[in-house]
Amino acid sequence: MPLTPVPELIAAARPGGLGAFNVITLEHAEAIATAAEDAKRPVVLQLSENTVRYHGGIAPLALACLRIAADSPAAVAVHLDHATDPELVRTAVDLGIRSVMFDGSTLDYAANVAATAEITRWCHDRGVFVEAELGEVGGKDGAHAPGVRTDPDEAVEFVASTGVDALAVAVGSSHAMHTRTAELDNELIARLAAKVPVPLVLHGSSGVPDPGLRAAVEYGMTKVNIATALNVRWTRTIREILDGSPDLSDPRKYLNPARAAIHSEVTHFLALLAL
Repeated sequence: MPLTPVPELIAAARPGGLGAFNVITLEHAEAIATAAEDAKRPVVLQLSENTVRYHGGIAPLALACLRIAADSPAAVAVHLDHATDPELVRTAVDLGIRSVMFDGSTLDYAANVAATAEITRWCHDRGVFVEAELGEVGGKDGAHAPGVRTDPDEAVEFVASTGVDALAVAVGSSHAMHTRTAELDNELIARLAAKVPVPLVLHGSSGVPDPGLRAAVEYGMTKVNIATALNVRWTRTIREILDGSPDLSDPRKYLNPARAAIHSEVTHFLALLAL
């Protein structure tokens, strides 16, 4: 089936949240898509700028994800995540990706607005959905400092000045957490949801416990990004297999169980987000 635009995925996920999962290998993409099919839930396959760098370019994995999404009976979109390079955004769009996140969160406010507005105009001319970030969701320590939380009034101004379609906000989560101990500011989520006229996106969701993720959606979070939790499960599965079979050399013998582990993890999160 044709790729589903992100606004339609958001509508299909309501009243729950839209699960968006980062892809590093082909097996990640396959597992995420089949989990969405089994759960009958919409899903987003995300390619980060770091993953693009790891593969030495975006085209091979992006084209594979686009084909997996197009062939899936589930409602699936492909999204470029955390792009800081405008040229990468343009390359992704040229390949057929119709949802991008331009991340100018490390810039000062004025520079973030200017860069994001320029990318958004270019993308909108081509029918591309744009997500941006305000209030840096950084490393484990910094993201819990009060100064990096997103201010609702500034968020309203930012959306109006840039024209973005979705906004990633800093509300207490952190990227790359291996423990699920992050405490979200639900009161801030509610204030942001009441004021900001576009969907809110939660990054760093792997570090949030299950009740916290459900509460975040209930308070107004729309799109929930998950990456580290999949990688933890993937790596643990492969490590256990190789530790138990040190002479194993056929990658299919450990990648297949690892793919199944990601399928299980995605299935869990999709059920959790389906309020």
